[in-house]
Amino acid sequence: MSTEIQNNDLLEEFQKFLEQSTESGFNPGEQPDLNTLLIEMAGLKSEVKAESRQFKNTLDTLGTALAAVQEDNKTLTDELRASSERMQKRQDEVLRTLLLELVDIHDRLLGSLETLRNYRPATALFRRSRKKDADFIRQLQEGQAMTVRRFAQLLQRHHVTPVDCIDRQFDPVTMHAVETGCDPERENGIVREELRKGFLLHGQVLRLAEVRVNKTESYGKTSHE
Repeated sequence: MSTEIQNNDLLEEFQKFLEQSTESGFNPGEQPDLNTLLIEMAGLKSEVKAESRQFKNTLDTLGTALAAVQEDNKTLTDELRASSERMQKRQDEVLRTLLLELVDIHDRLLGSLETLRNYRPATALFRRSRKKDADFIRQLQEGQAMTVRRFAQLLQRHHVTPVDCIDRQFDPVTMHAVETGCDPERENGIVREELRKGFLLHGQVLRLAEVRVNKTESYGKTSHE
């Protein structure tokens, strides 16, 4: 019995809800205007398109600016590389000139040392000072030899090495044949004598060696002994 009463109450409440919903529906003046809605949607669409175009223009501007910066950076990098290469080339030229001067000084020191080594005091004259003279020359030889060794070490620190010539086949890349001579016991083209020492810098020619080359066949040139 109570169940039927509850069901009847629920039905009555549902009926009241439907009646209230019908009575509280939209008034004619409150119903949405479809034309106005379409106009607002069209305006909103135009605004979205305008913002999209502006965003695209901004992206294009940024892309152009980035490309310009990249191009400027590449140009600057190339200029810096070229400037560095020019500076390095200039430094190499200055170093090469300086090393050539040191090589010339080394030659003169070797020449004076050889002169001191070949010096012999006079046997007839200045007999009383002969011993002192010999001692003085010996001291000069020792000092000169020490200086020559220091110069050789200095050149070696800068990667300057002598060209090995004697008893080797003539090499036009590292040698200059100043004279020729005939020695039947040696092969043709073998270097007989080194007239001026040659040097290499990092394996490249710094100064050509001037040599006398063995020539066992006549090519119409005069041989010098």
